[in-house]
Amino acid sequence: MYKAIHIAKNLKGDRGIWVIVALLCLASILAVYSSTGTIAFKYNGGHAEIHLIKHVVIAMVGLFLTYLCYNTHYTVYSKIAPILFVISVPLLIYTMAFGPEINDARRWISIPGIGLSFQTSDIASIALIMYIARSIAMKQEVIKDFKSAFLPLMMPIILVCGLIAPNNLSTALLLFLTCMTLMFIGRVHLKYIFLLILMGIVFMTILILIGTIFPEAIRAATWTNRLGEFLGNGDGGYQIQQAKIAIADGGWFGVGPGLSTQRNYLPYSYADFIYAIICEEYGLLGGLLIIFLFLLLFIKCTSMVTRSPKTFGALLAMGLCLNIVIQAFANIAVSTNLVPVTGLTLPMVSKGGTSMLITSMAFGMILSVSRFIEQSANDVGKVVIKPLDEDHH
Repeated sequence: MYKAIHIAKNLKGDRGIWVIVALLCLASILAVYSSTGTIAFKYNGGHAEIHLIKHVVIAMVGLFLTYLCYNTHYTVYSKIAPILFVISVPLLIYTMAFGPEINDARRWISIPGIGLSFQTSDIASIALIMYIARSIAMKQEVIKDFKSAFLPLMMPIILVCGLIAPNNLSTALLLFLTCMTLMFIGRVHLKYIFLLILMGIVFMTILILIGTIFPEAIRAATWTNRLGEFLGNGDGGYQIQQAKIAIADGGWFGVGPGLSTQRNYLPYSYADFIYAIICEEYGLLGGLLIIFLFLLLFIKCTSMVTRSPKTFGALLAMGLCLNIVIQAFANIAVSTNLVPVTGLTLPMVSKGGTSMLITSMAFGMILSVSRFIEQSANDVGKVVIKPLDEDHH
């Protein structure tokens, strides 16, 4: 305990981001414990403590990874970005071909012997963001040239997003938007950004056409059904109806921790719709606190970009932040029926091993950049006073 307190006192970087990580972890533990009651009743004889213990262990491992990534100088991530990118592409291909089919999609790879599985799109997302940040930083002088923008930037984005899209369209769109924004921040010429958007539209059109011919290969029917539910009668379907009931029942202050009733009716209340459960148990104030934490993260990372002396650090922190924040608000928008159902979880809050661990690593990388900026500011602020020579008198 003393050692943990000692480590906390000596943490560098933006203290506000450390507080955001801690509060999101706490919210996650409370919300997951409450929302897993239904699956605990179905599979574990009503013992939700099993899911709580497992989630707490994952959260602790995640915090350790955050600390580990924070302690690693951010320039190391520039060096390993190409390696991680090259590894992630075959993993995505393997997942599409041989991954177990769950809910009509192949998103996971099982690790033989230990019974664990992980979602390869999470690893590919962080790998692509690191790689794009590195490519933009290294080609700042020639980034407006077509050859320099097309091969190292646009093709990797289309490749990775294209491999993710058939089984996980929402994650692919989120990653595409993040990378496109990163290109804009990195001062890539607008005509290449528009060309990337055009390539994305063409690719999506081809994907939908293939899905109509081979529905077992592409989930085009699922996409159109979700869009139809959203645009059709306006209620968003069964899941959204239950989520809106949960938010309405919460009122201003909520029904209290662990007292949710909608967790018994809302599918994936511990993952895709955990925000609705938070609003039900902690009210509008609890829901606004979650929104405030992600907004604060965005503001702090934006501030880091303006103060970072190195391009790669600024782009890495902003890219990872955008990926987290956009996903968070997409998840919240689903629960409030502002966008169609996406299947995206609430980062650092929803139940899910791979997602939480990868998000924890992303926070660690952001904090690593923040620590470097803080250290650079301290070094600049130091004034060395040298004694005058006698000849100057």
